[in-house]
Amino acid sequence: MHHPLQTVRALKRPRLLVSAARCGLPEYRREMMLRSALRGQIEGALPGPVQALALLLPVEAALNARRLDRDAAWRPARHVLVLTAIMAEARTAEAMLAPQP
Repeated sequence: MHHPLQTVRALKRPRLLVSAARCGLPEYRREMMLRSALRGQIEGALPGPVQALALLLPVEAALNARRLDRDAAWRPARHVLVLTAIMAEARTAEAMLAPQP
């Protein structure tokens, strides 16, 4: 099984979707947006960034499958929210795992 950060680095999504998610990064509020992106999967304390990524990636994969299938249930705003959360959590995880000088 891959580490969640490896999976994040391998994601290939449309440029517009990624750009929209990047625009959301400055407004990312972990407590509110992570809970919203995971829709009830979290009770109590928030998971760490790596664990959050492990929860977010299957949600994003399901959204992407809907997008590719042109499913009417696919919601671009939800997909952007989940991608924004993935980007923010990945940044935090990478910063935590980076060697300290």
